[in-house]
Amino acid sequence: MTTQDQTVITVAATVNAPIDIVWKAWTNPSDIKKWNAASDDWHTPTAENDLRPGGKFSSRMEARDGSFGFDFDGIYDEVITNELISYTLGDQRKVKITFEKNTEGVKITESFDAENTNPIEMQRGGWQAILDNFKKYVESSRNF
Repeated sequence: MTTQDQTVITVAATVNAPIDIVWKAWTNPSDIKKWNAASDDWHTPTAENDLRPGGKFSSRMEARDGSFGFDFDGIYDEVITNELISYTLGDQRKVKITFEKNTEGVKITESFDAENTNPIEMQRGGWQAILDNFKKYVESSRNF
């Protein structure tokens, strides 16, 4: 799927948990720091989240060995509790996340504008790995 010559990548996962728990884990900075990584050798030491239209979010993603890191940030365009989050990243790319209750739990679908630096499959793989890590965190957590 493309929009105005922009490739849009979509990833999805179904989390076996109630919607209120999924939403809290997705949006609470202390939870974000626990799941927001594509692999065990990465982590998110800081996260901030002002979850409202016009609100800002940011998270610092770093390799655990300190060799590389980057800030992931943007501004929320639309927030519908337990249903939808859309935002614009600092480089003006758009992201849309839907939360859909079903018989297996909550299906999370993320669609995002690809960036031009890394291959499409690498981007898809990275975002899917983070989403899979979120699923694992929520389903194995005793914090909820």
